[in-house]
Amino acid sequence: MSAAGSGFDRLARPYRALELIAFGRDLERARFEFLGRLAGCRDVLLLGEGDGRCAERLAALAPRARILCVDSSPGMVRRAAGRIAGGEAAGRVAFLCSDVAAFAPRPGGFDAVATLFFLDCLDAAGVEAVVRRVTPALRPGALWLFADFAVPPSGAARLRARAWVAALYLFFRLAAGLRASALPPSERILARCGWSRTDLRDFQGGLIRSAVYARAPVGAGATGAPAAST
Repeated sequence: MSAAGSGFDRLARPYRALELIAFGRDLERARFEFLGRLAGCRDVLLLGEGDGRCAERLAALAPRARILCVDSSPGMVRRAAGRIAGGEAAGRVAFLCSDVAAFAPRPGGFDAVATLFFLDCLDAAGVEAVVRRVTPALRPGALWLFADFAVPPSGAARLRARAWVAALYLFFRLAAGLRASALPPSERILARCGWSRTDLRDFQGGLIRSAVYARAPVGAGATGAPAAST
């Protein structure tokens, strides 16, 4: 779960340490898994960027890309900007502190978008609003990088994932005032809005997943099964 409002300000500094304690480096691996696919991009939109680790890595992988990071937590934006400041990428990475759920990017302005542990901060209606608002901002051939928590369909992995997801929502509700209380069906919404999954990798027995989406041709269905819901 990434920053979804000023309630996350108090978590900006310890956020990475909390991740490492809970999941080792698997959240970071999920964020970085498919960033190399964006190496040739000119303009990339990172929604709910958090503390700037993804922007820093992407700037190195995509040396010609202009990167816009949007996050609603001033504390996270300051920390992310501090991570980039003074480096080679400082002139190519911009930060906007804004309510991401209401952010309306310019049409056709981006080659790719990434929502990495952000959509889980929204309910289903919020996710659909973001997808429908952002999709027109993407150029033909654009990719959507997605990483988030998921609940496997059955077995012990499902029980473990449900326990972890419940604990995470409780923690972020208490620590950051997060209003969402359950995983939204983000991948189903992406598919319904014309995005087709082209690649996938799961971590932690299916609790964490990273995926690549591309625009489905008109009249074509999405490939691959969406993430299991809770």
